[in-house]
Order: sequence, then structure tokens, then C-alpha cells
Amino acid sequence: MASRDEIFTNKLFLNAVLPLIKVIASDVPSLAKKFEHAHGVMQVSALDPDSPDGKVATHFVVNCGEWLVHNDKVDTAPHIELEFKSIEAMNAFFKGKMSLATLPKMKGIAKHPGLFASFMAVLLKMSSLLTAKGIPEDEDTKALLVKCYFYLLSSGISQLNKLGHPDVHDWALKSPDRVYAWAVNGHDELSAYLRIKAGKSRAGRGVYKRAMPFFTLRFDSLDSALGILLGLDDMLDSAKKGKLIMEGAPEVGAQIGEYMLTVAGFIQ
Repeated sequence: MASRDEIFTNKLFLNAVLPLIKVIASDVPSLAKKFEHAHGVMQVSALDPDSPDGKVATHFVVNCGEWLVHNDKVDTAPHIELEFKSIEAMNAFFKGKMSLATLPKMKGIAKHPGLFASFMAVLLKMSSLLTAKGIPEDEDTKALLVKCYFYLLSSGISQLNKLGHPDVHDWALKSPDRVYAWAVNGHDELSAYLRIKAGKSRAGRGVYKRAMPFFTLRFDSLDSALGILLGLDDMLDSAKKGKLIMEGAPEVGAQIGEYMLTVAGFIQ
């Protein structure tokens, strides 16, 4: 049986990281073109004897460029599939620890070579983005990277709450109805938010419009956002320089920053 931390990590990959495939495939023109006429079900899974289906998975249904993402759901007959031998092997692979022991079985290549090649191209793009050590030069790539991190972190914190992570869930249980947001000035399309209420949480994409967020972690530019997201800059120093604007109580910013690090600690 996988350890608690391995399960936390795996659920983050299934529910927060892998869904970014749709974002990347839609936002990168060269990748979007590959799926313009594609039809099929693509799945990433890990064998797990403790799961009802004998495995855990997230799968994607694509139909002429339109994507549906099924988080943490197994499809019994996908057209193509990357199947890992265990949760631990899948976690290690996506953390960059590639070896013969962590490589997945690749199913469906012979029958659907084009779909498989396109899916792998998106996976490789996601890997290159999330393993970036420095700020990209291209503005479109900067924007996509910020969007991916905002989505990943908001979804990741929500997932840890739903999984009962002690610190995150305790915080959520004590919280009234509040919304926490991530934003960059002049780039509303990159925004993400997290709504917390009495132990329940929901991550959302875009600007939260029903009310003013209780707290927003706002950046003055894409470069400033990536400085924090990639761990290149210090939050306090960025705040002093006006690169990071904490719209709300500073102690809330420190708390959100801590949970952002918690998510990163599991998936890196």
C-alpha cells in the first residue's frame, strides 16, 4: 500500500498537474494544430491494487480540438495510455526520476500513432514548462507558465484539503466563506482563485466576479510572478519593491505562501 505522502503526491499529479495538458494543448498554436482533426481517449494511469478499478488515472477525450478532462477517473478502453506499474513509479517519473523501473507501458502506439505522438508532444511541453529554472524570454511562454502555476497551485491546495492534509484541512475547517486569488496586473486571463468555506474548497480559473476576494496575491508583471513561482525571488523582498502586492492581511499572504510551498514540495 502506498504511503500517505505518496498518495498526496499522486492525487496532485492526477488532479492538478495532468489537467494542465488541456491548457497547454489549447494555448500553444503548434500543439493545438495537432489536435484539430483528432478523435480519441488518452489516459495516464498507475496500477493500484487498493483502488476499485485496480488502477488510478486521469483521462482526456479530444474531439476536433475540443477537450474534456476527467480528473482521477479511469477509462476502461482508452485509445492510447501511459500505464505505470505503481503509484510510486508514476510519482517518480513525473518528478523527473526516470529509469527502467519508472517507465510506463505505452499502449495504443501501433493503432493510433498520430494521436500518441501528439499527446507525447504536449506531455513534453508540460515537462519543459514545469521544470524551468529560469524566466523564459518569450512573452507568450511567460504567460503560459504563469497560468499553469496559478492553476496548479489553486487546484493543488484544494486537493490537499480534500485529501485531509493536516495543516491545510485544519485551516479550511476554521475558515468562513472566503476567496483567495492569484493575479498579474494587465493579465486577467491568467488569474485563478480558491474558495474556502467550513472545510470545503473549490479551485477556479479566471477572475472571481461574485465578490471581492478576501485576499489576492497580485504581481506587477509576468517577470515578478515568475520570480516567486520559480523560487528565484524572496516574497518579502518582492513586496518591499512593489513587485508583489498583497491585497489583504500580510499574515494571510504568508499562510498562502506556505501552502504554495507545501504543494511544490509534494510534486518536485
